[in-house]
Amino acid sequence: MSIPLSIAFFVVVFFTAALSGVFGMAGGLILLWFLLLVLPATSAIVVHGVIQLCSNASRAWFSRRYIDWRIVSIIASGGAVAALALALVNYSPNTTIVSLLIGLMPILVWIPKRWFHFDASRPGHAFGCGLIAGGLTIAAGVSGPTIDIFFIRTHMDRRQIVATKAAIQVISHAIKIIFYVTATLALTASQWGVVLLAIPLAILGTRSGNAILRRLTDANFRYWTRWIVTVIGGFYFLQGLWLLLA
Repeated sequence: MSIPLSIAFFVVVFFTAALSGVFGMAGGLILLWFLLLVLPATSAIVVHGVIQLCSNASRAWFSRRYIDWRIVSIIASGGAVAALALALVNYSPNTTIVSLLIGLMPILVWIPKRWFHFDASRPGHAFGCGLIAGGLTIAAGVSGPTIDIFFIRTHMDRRQIVATKAAIQVISHAIKIIFYVTATLALTASQWGVVLLAIPLAILGTRSGNAILRRLTDANFRYWTRWIVTVIGGFYFLQGLWLLLA
């Protein structure tokens, strides 16, 4: 990356990490969009995975006493199965597919509660969450809105939701990096240098967002999560259509 592009990357990393620190997602969607502008889809997903792994790891650490490890382990097992299935079909992403998949995800957070009663605290639902979200994490690079429909309707409060989702995302991003190991090894030393310099900013942004989260009510947390993800998803979908028709 050039110096101006690297500076822009650092700024985006900090603010998107702060946004995710508040809502447990959304920031990663914006970060991936930026990376897709400057890198091939597989490389963008890998760099996104490294930054998000560190950001989520710090978020999980700051809120570690709220993590439900039983839910984490079940969802992670579903994600591993999804990764194996995609490896068997030799899946390879591109920017158009990624944009369309992410653009459709926000529909899930608007599904009326009476239609589905997904609950991450139920083992069968948690495993299903892992299968779906794990597959989307690899196919599109992110899966936040998908995971959210399994948590937003539980009886967990905002701190438990953000902390548990952060621990899940650490594992998901690690699996994603391993899945795209060829693209991981193809990154140059200078690109890795920029990524490593951005990691402390991701952690600092996460800590800033975590401080805001403590001042947010559960009602406002759920309200703003839906609208922020919807706006970002709409932008992705329009971008995907433009790429598809171009």
